[in-house]
Formats: sequence, C-alpha cells, structure tokens
Amino acid sequence: MVDSTRFSGRVAVVTGGAAGIGLAIAQRIIAEGGKVAIWDRDPAAIETAKAGLGANAIGVALDVSDWPAVEAAAKTVADTFGQIDILVASAGITGPNTTTWTYPVEDWRKVIDINLNGVFYCDKAVVPYMLEKDYGRIVNIASIAGKEGNPNAPAYSASKAGVIGLTKSLGKELAKNKITVNCVTPAAVRTAIFDQMTQAHIDFMLSKIPMGRFGQIEEVAALVCWLASEECSFSTGGVFDVSGGRATY
Repeated sequence: MVDSTRFSGRVAVVTGGAAGIGLAIAQRIIAEGGKVAIWDRDPAAIETAKAGLGANAIGVALDVSDWPAVEAAAKTVADTFGQIDILVASAGITGPNTTTWTYPVEDWRKVIDINLNGVFYCDKAVVPYMLEKDYGRIVNIASIAGKEGNPNAPAYSASKAGVIGLTKSLGKELAKNKITVNCVTPAAVRTAIFDQMTQAHIDFMLSKIPMGRFGQIEEVAALVCWLASEECSFSTGGVFDVSGGRATY
C-alpha cells in the first residue's frame, strides 16, 4: 500500500533509475512524497523517465564505473536539493552466459566495474552527505546469484557476492550513526536485462524458483522502499531475499 507521506522531505538517488527495477523504485519514492535523482547511462531513457516522474525528479547521465563522474553527480544532487538521504544502487549488467574457463576477460572486467566497483563508488560518494545530516538509508541491489552462484554467470555471481560483502562491511562501519545499509537479493525479475541472457539461462533461473514464476518489479520496489524508509531503523548490514522461495540461507 502506498503511503503518500513516507518520503516527505527526503531526497533519493536511484542508479539505473531510468528503467526496470530502478524506475519502479523511483516512481514509488515520488508517489510517497520524496524527490529523486535518477542516475543512468542512457540520456534518452533519462528524459523519458523524467517526463513520467514529474517535477520532483532530476536526471544525471553517467557511467557508475567512472568514479570522478559519480563523485560529481553526488555533488550535483546535494547542490540541487541540499541533501542526499537515500541511495538505491540498482545499476547493473549481466554479462555473457558462458563457463568460467571460456569467459572473456574484457567482459569479466566490465561486469565487475559496473556491478561491484560502481556500487562501491556510489556508496562512497553519498556517505559524506549522509554523515553531514546524521541520517541515511543505503540499499544496494545484489542478487540471489551472489548467494548461490549461477552456472555460466561467473562474473555476475561474483560481482553480486561482492555487493553483499560490501553491504555488510559498510553497515558495520556506520552502525553508530543514523545510517542503515542493507541489500536486496532478488531472484530473476523479468526486465530488459533479460535481453542480455540466453534463453537457456532464463529457463535455468525459472526452474530454481519454487513459486514457479519470475518476480515483479513492484514486489522488489515495495521491499526496497521499506528499507529506504525511517521505519527501517534496526536493520543494517542485512541481506533481504525476494526470491519466490529460492533462497536457502
């Protein structure tokens, strides 16, 4: 159920916010009274998303694997809105589906750069602004693949496992502050990212979900928005599943 005032007075950064899960999260935060800066590498998609999000959204085109660009983008948001209260680090790619020993080195580096280094850069960039206000909520989007490891997706699985470890580390570092850091580990959710996968890999992922269906972006957004809210005050360094029963720990 949407709470129209839950994010009143709050400013959120959502990476990968122009499409898919990121866009659904941005839409819900705005519907619940917040302001959102969507970070995405596709300028055209940003403009389309902004048109639908309305006056409480701004967009910044950048590659999250570019540290100077991320640092500058965080400053832009803070200068525009006066604060950064929430970060949802959702930007990511899958990389090719092939075995570890045949995996192209260039693709490995690209996946790690975006999925892991990019999350680190975004977390690093926003924390000083949160410390300044003594408040913050960070939600990193990991994956069930980071817990269990998907065959023929070694870079993706490793990058998401890294996000889980980063989340736990940062959560402990900030535990004495009013800043929580958690991550979400979805099973497969049908978005445009499926276009990067083989059909065999998609079928494999579905076969592992006891509910027998893919997740919906709205289901992920609902969980993320609770983690991004003031209500989430005693959970930090946590890993929250939205996996249709797939998660075993």
